[in-house]
Amino acid sequence: MTRLGELERAVMDVLWAQNEPMTVREVGKALAERDLAHTTVMTVLDRLAKKKVVTRAREGRAWRYRPAASREAYVSELMFDALGQTGDRDAALAAFVQSMDGQEADALRRALSEIEQPRN
Repeated sequence: MTRLGELERAVMDVLWAQNEPMTVREVGKALAERDLAHTTVMTVLDRLAKKKVVTRAREGRAWRYRPAASREAYVSELMFDALGQTGDRDAALAAFVQSMDGQEADALRRALSEIEQPRN
């Protein structure tokens, strides 16, 4: 999984916040405070498509872009990749869990109990 640069993350934040695919122009408008050139937004979206982080479909003369996966799935994949870089996965997991606050630990417990329950 490819880590995203700062501008790529900003573009993905815009796409993740929408339920519908967006054009380059629409993404650019959503990032208006950054004062980005249309070609810059187009280049970022093209790179994200090549990295398979977004998918795109032609609509007339424009492309419409949407995330290839949810933000949660993307972050989960990053975490899994990071875990794969350690020589001792158990130690890395233990260190990660020890760094959690109470709410995060509770969320992890709930997630673990859900996968341990038999499915009907």
